Amino acid sequence: MADIAILGSGGFGLSLAVMCFTAGHNVTVWSKFRDEIDTIKRTGELKVKLPGVKIPKGITLTEDISCVADKDMVIVGIPTAFVREVCTMAAEHMDSRAVVVNTAKGLEKGTLKTMSQVIGETLPGNKCVVLTGPSHAEEVARGVPTTVVAASADRDTSYYVQNTLSNNTFRVYVNDDVLGSELGGSLKNIIALAAGVCDGLGLGDNTKAALMTRGIREISVLGAAMGANISTFAGLSGIGDLIVTCCSMHSRNRRAGILIGQGVAPREAVEKVGTVEGYSCTENAYLLSKKLGVEMPITEQLYKVLYEGQPASLTIQNLMGRPSKNETEGDFLGQN
Repeated sequence: MADIAILGSGGFGLSLAVMCFTAGHNVTVWSKFRDEIDTIKRTGELKVKLPGVKIPKGITLTEDISCVADKDMVIVGIPTAFVREVCTMAAEHMDSRAVVVNTAKGLEKGTLKTMSQVIGETLPGNKCVVLTGPSHAEEVARGVPTTVVAASADRDTSYYVQNTLSNNTFRVYVNDDVLGSELGGSLKNIIALAAGVCDGLGLGDNTKAALMTRGIREISVLGAAMGANISTFAGLSGIGDLIVTCCSMHSRNRRAGILIGQGVAPREAVEKVGTVEGYSCTENAYLLSKKLGVEMPITEQLYKVLYEGQPASLTIQNLMGRPSKNETEGDFLGQN
């Protein structure tokens, strides 16, 4: 049994809280939103974030960030835009022995850093593990069998997270490739957003299969350019997370993309759906690809739709009209 603090009362943070509590751990959930805490205490659930899931009364809910003190594990379950701010707040209360587990999937605006890099800067005295993979909050909370990856520069710390969080419905694998695991989980949101656009345009299974396949190639090539292990993208944090996010209506990225494909303005679509990590990640990955000289045609076309007003239908024409290529070109999956 471990003492676990979860930063964030969003859908995934709450789903991990329910899962960890059910597995026998002591769980505290921190939120900066008093109304969310009050709603859970009053109704036993948070329908706006995790509809239909009862939050056990044994889970402690608090607005006090000092709750991270004396914890064995602190799970970061907040959107990427707020990770630096919240971890900075938590830093003065954190015990150096606490293992920080990051579940946020994205790149930091401006710096283009991964979340583990941000956590490394704000909580330099703590070991960090990336927890990622195909894991919709709605299913984790209901005990639907789920498999994820724990990646850390320190293997013993990865094993600690694996042994602590694994149970009959939540299986954790270990991966030494932190960067690859993190990029797979972050960049797949771009492809999922694009997959939603395809659905909104009324396109078919052929189109989505092509998009997903070429999408994992884009992710892999950028990852290789940054030093990630190519094989990681064929695993749970790569193709596994890509499949679930592109194909499920649980996916906020896909749902926002559907609206955009149907003609809703990108910003309006995001506001309707809520947190859509693929929106900001598209801009960040686009800038990163230009910085590194990596070709990412799907990301580039989606960037034009989201930030330059290009019609979604024109995007498909542009991608289909690109110069012919050999699928096994020398840099396929970043081998060159």
